[in-house]
Amino acid sequence: MEGEEEVERKLAILKEKVRTLTQRITSLESELEYYRNEVMKLLSPPLIEAVVLEKIDDERYLVKSSSGPNFIVNVAEGVDKRAIRAGSTVALNGRGSTIVSVLPNHYDPLVRGMIVEERPKVGFRDVGGLADQIRELYEAVVLPIKKPELFSSLGIEPPKGVLLHGLPGTGKTLLARAVAGEIEATFIRLSGSELVNKFIGEGARLVREVFRLARERVPAIVFIDEIDAIGARRTELGTSGEREVNRTLLQLLVELDGFEPLSKVKVIAATNRIDILDPALMRPGRFDRVIELPLPDMKGRLEILKIHTRKMSLGESVDLEEIARLTEGFSGADLKALVTEAAYFTIRRNSRVPEMEDFLKALQKLRKGARPQAGNSMSI
Repeated sequence: MEGEEEVERKLAILKEKVRTLTQRITSLESELEYYRNEVMKLLSPPLIEAVVLEKIDDERYLVKSSSGPNFIVNVAEGVDKRAIRAGSTVALNGRGSTIVSVLPNHYDPLVRGMIVEERPKVGFRDVGGLADQIRELYEAVVLPIKKPELFSSLGIEPPKGVLLHGLPGTGKTLLARAVAGEIEATFIRLSGSELVNKFIGEGARLVREVFRLARERVPAIVFIDEIDAIGARRTELGTSGEREVNRTLLQLLVELDGFEPLSKVKVIAATNRIDILDPALMRPGRFDRVIELPLPDMKGRLEILKIHTRKMSLGESVDLEEIARLTEGFSGADLKALVTEAAYFTIRRNSRVPEMEDFLKALQKLRKGARPQAGNSMSI
């Protein structure tokens, strides 16, 4: 009996060892497979990024590779051909240049950073002294998006782009944001100087990505500030840098020409140097409507002051009409700065109710610290 018990005990120990060793073998095989896959990744050739230009037939596509040349390529088994269309980004096998996968759309971080607001909270109610300009923008941008049937029934095409020009501080950016707020559109703002790049083709690529992003986020307003940075009049002679700026301008013109007039993407540009813009930007079919934003008159200054002080509890001595009269030649930005300075003088008095004296002190301070500027009486 004792011998049988000893045998069973040893047999149980051996079974436990076999189970432990089996688990160890399984773990080692899993680890071996992991390192085998890692080695395969290190040895496998890199994939080439390419953009699909057009479909030739059910099996072949014309693509432009990131390395430069165009290829006519096939599609690997398992790739969803329905997802492949002109403009799609795909991965090509490094050896046979076969499409092995369709890549998701990706954007340059600089382009993604250009989305200022998804749905701006600013509206036309926040813009003062520009009633005529608001009406023109409403007709050129808001109506085609909200009521496209009006233009279709009349057989006319609305402007593809709107150009705002005027002195600094007259409200060009604010007006563009207000338009985006009225139609609840994505507001994409870029500066012309951001598109000036030292590498050949980079500026044009950024322009293409901005407009592709806008088409994905419709309705969208693409606001190009300081367009004179890339839209200055072209010359026959120039440096390589100037030629790159011209390439960027040409890409912008191509994007404007490819727009449907009744699409839900609208382009608004702004400049304070309209005199140096290239005539190609101003021809029909591009920036058809040109809107000047002048310095506000007496009525306009009063409207702007009311907008910036509507959240204030003004003292009885405050006379906004008198302030508007004293600020002749001020821009909208100057008037906003005036209200802000008056608030600081109010805080210094340990009060929360601005008085007329605070506004007069703020006006005196701004006039004293202002630098000479054309069209601005603050320098007087």
